[in-house]
Amino acid sequence: MERQELCEFVAEKTGKCKILVVGDVMLDKYFYGEVRRISPEAPVPITHVTGEKETLGGAANVAHNLALLGCQTAICGFVGNDYHCQSLMEKFIACGIDIRGLVPTESPTTTKIRVIGEHQQMLRLDFEDTNPVEGHYADRMKNYVSQKLSESMDAVVISDYGKGACTEDTCQTIIKICHDHGVPVVVDPKGSNWTKYSRADYITPNVKELNEVLLDPIKNEDFAVERASRYVMRKFKLKNVVATRSSKGLSLVTSEQATHIPTRAQEVFDVSGAGDTVIAVFAMALAGGLKPVDAAYMANLAASVVVAKLGTYAVSRAELLKVVQEVEDL
Repeated sequence: MERQELCEFVAEKTGKCKILVVGDVMLDKYFYGEVRRISPEAPVPITHVTGEKETLGGAANVAHNLALLGCQTAICGFVGNDYHCQSLMEKFIACGIDIRGLVPTESPTTTKIRVIGEHQQMLRLDFEDTNPVEGHYADRMKNYVSQKLSESMDAVVISDYGKGACTEDTCQTIIKICHDHGVPVVVDPKGSNWTKYSRADYITPNVKELNEVLLDPIKNEDFAVERASRYVMRKFKLKNVVATRSSKGLSLVTSEQATHIPTRAQEVFDVSGAGDTVIAVFAMALAGGLKPVDAAYMANLAASVVVAKLGTYAVSRAELLKVVQEVEDL
């Protein structure tokens, strides 16, 4: 696709893309401060808190990326009846994200609290229950997905962070519902049980995640990534692989060919959140009718923006448009 066509898509057509994100919804909370002395109560540093920040994490960050890109976005996942859930919902609503798919449970809302002193993480507190979510809670999730697809969606993202939402039964039911409606499913995997993603249209592992399901770990090289991708496609009955490769860029492996796309980042500072951006932009491009290879190129461009930032970062439509306009060799 010509650069001008990609620019027109980003500038004018992302608002027509309807995308549902299903998975492990999280809240990331940060306390920043100064460390000047050791506590007299225990041999630990005392952090004088000078600031705090809350951001969307996990599947919620994928939805955040899509919303900033202008897509019509819905989120589906499990939350608790607590303050962290209220914070999540306020942020979703502020972004214009449909929250009717949030299913309240008796478990806490998955939340990561990090204490940062003098630019160094000193402590992390996790509020979570990672047991598989089954029974009537899972049924409510599956029923919502079925209802949402009946309303017409263009793509579904399954964002698995290993926090219990993405069981094999739930994933397989969602994939079947999507295919019954002719809607592509893009999966961000976690762990080594990729059987639960069987028959997904696209899966977006990084090299570390690929190695978790291989008998012999591979190096981050074109041929090795292509060969490993074809192996997991056969083993787990996956249709295509979009492998994210940090400073080496991204590889799209289909049954017909492999396309290796080098990164455009001048310098890679932090890859956290880059996978969420890749799957969001790739799903958006598919939803908008772009060819998979063009979707992969656009996702790689978006990742080049994110990895040049410190911390989890969601790319905006204006930033994506700028980087597409600047590229010379599409």
